Amino acid sequence: MSVKRTHYEELLAEYSNAESAIALLKRYRPYLELLPSMRRPGESLITIPLPIIKRRSPVPQSGQHGTSASSSASLCLPCDIAILMCDPEWKIKTGVEIFVFIHRPEEDFSDLLGRWRQTQVSLAPGYEWDMPLRYRHILSEGTDNIYPLFVVFEGTPDRIKRGLKGAFLPFVTQSLDTSTAEEEAELSDNELLWANHEDFLTESDDL
Repeated sequence: MSVKRTHYEELLAEYSNAESAIALLKRYRPYLELLPSMRRPGESLITIPLPIIKRRSPVPQSGQHGTSASSSASLCLPCDIAILMCDPEWKIKTGVEIFVFIHRPEEDFSDLLGRWRQTQVSLAPGYEWDMPLRYRHILSEGTDNIYPLFVVFEGTPDRIKRGLKGAFLPFVTQSLDTSTAEEEAELSDNELLWANHEDFLTESDDL
């Protein structure tokens, strides 16, 4: 069965929910271990579908040589969902941000990987998050600790999965039957990636 638009839309809606996002992280344990509290996982992350950031860049002030001011511009990131870690006790955002990329039907490997590269470039300057209304009280400053997680389907072309493995980028495989609640973890062929997850977490800027 080929990947259809509805498959993508189903997962976008599903992983917009915090509980479903936690279930997704359980399928890639190195990221699950980044949760600030395993006892209160639901309070330890914020999910933002199709997220928007405000990029900050210095611009010269007119008439004042050698000085600069900060300007900001809103930008919609090319990822599908941003998962921001939060301390459940202090109600503050931590320094971990995970970006979920769901394979879209029209995408080939370069398109999917390109969305992650575009996200990296977009986050390179200083930025802050356009937080959901209920989380506007939380400090929204960006971080350098950014990690990708790709979600592909059983019907996703094998070259895309091979490409993600070759680039040492973590991914999980989703059944095309998105109506089923039970998901199988992607275990086979990921041993090398899992074995090197500590290097991946500490050297994410090299991705």
